[in-house]
Amino acid sequence: MFKSALMIATSIAVGAGTVQLLHAAGSPPAYFIAMVNVKDQVGYVKEFLPKIQQAMKETGGDYVAGGMNKTTVITGMEPPNRVVILKWPSVEAYKKFRENGTKIREEVGQKYADWKAEWLVEGVEEK
Repeated sequence: MFKSALMIATSIAVGAGTVQLLHAAGSPPAYFIAMVNVKDQVGYVKEFLPKIQQAMKETGGDYVAGGMNKTTVITGMEPPNRVVILKWPSVEAYKKFRENGTKIREEVGQKYADWKAEWLVEGVEEK
């Protein structure tokens, strides 16, 4: 009896995960761009980044570009010392990250940095 219940529960979990993956596969990726003024790089790297990177990993987020002092001005304003571009498989996946990511930023990140601007850009569907 226990074995049957376990098999049914496992089947439901696998099925739900498959449906979620199929839904995400039909959605365009989402790109998150942030401009951040890091005030304490050591604290930011040691305390904030590991937590936020774990939250990203759990929701399918990838680091695409940027970092500390890696932005070159072509025209316009001088950016803060950290600009990053991150990617999620869909806007929905990003929203799941945002739920936990906002908490991490408020509890840890704001001790070490000020977020100047953030954008979420829906990408084109990958072929």
